[in-house]
Amino acid sequence: MITSVIIPVIVMAVTVQQQADRYELMRERMVRTQIMDRGLSNPSVIAAMKKVPRHLFVPKEYQDEAYNDYPLPIGYYQTISQPYIVAYMTDVLRPGKGMKALEIGTGSGYQAAVLAEIVEKVYTIEIVPELARESAALLKKLGYDNITCRYGDGYKGWEEHAPFDLIIVTAAAESVPQPLIDQLAEGGRLVIPVGKPNAVQELQLITKRKSRTETKRLTFVRFVPFKRL
Repeated sequence: MITSVIIPVIVMAVTVQQQADRYELMRERMVRTQIMDRGLSNPSVIAAMKKVPRHLFVPKEYQDEAYNDYPLPIGYYQTISQPYIVAYMTDVLRPGKGMKALEIGTGSGYQAAVLAEIVEKVYTIEIVPELARESAALLKKLGYDNITCRYGDGYKGWEEHAPFDLIIVTAAAESVPQPLIDQLAEGGRLVIPVGKPNAVQELQLITKRKSRTETKRLTFVRFVPFKRL
């Protein structure tokens, strides 16, 4: 009787470990071919992309596709961005230790997790209540105690925790919300896709210097629309 109980447990443990190893290999390949081969080399960004288990941030039916070079649906008409875009947007922010970041558009929580591997604190806002609850629970389960999530209107930012060294917006706005610029710290950097919904948008990097902003146009992207309550 004892043997018949122990054997299935051992077999299951091996299977789970093999699955984990398989995803780790897929993640390593993703970073090498989709990110490093495209010119990104920031060690902290590379390390974060290698560490965060992207497959846990997508629905189970898409987990085997999690490390492919395209966005995936996460429910509620929202998507998780392709790995390269996550890495690229993180890289242009120049994140570092001791920094405080604000994310608008938590989604499944993946981008917040990547940032949390590098900076001291991440505040993230999600306008879809179901996603806000689900991502907060997942991030807590994975041990990200330096991420604070909330449901709300990202257009207004999170004034009580401002100023922020970094702000990242993962939905396309037709113009840059003024509250986000106001909440950006001196020397801070904000990355946001700007353009009409359901169209190609322009990814912009905004830097604040001496209370004035400088805008750099980076590349063309396609994001879900920036929604408001």
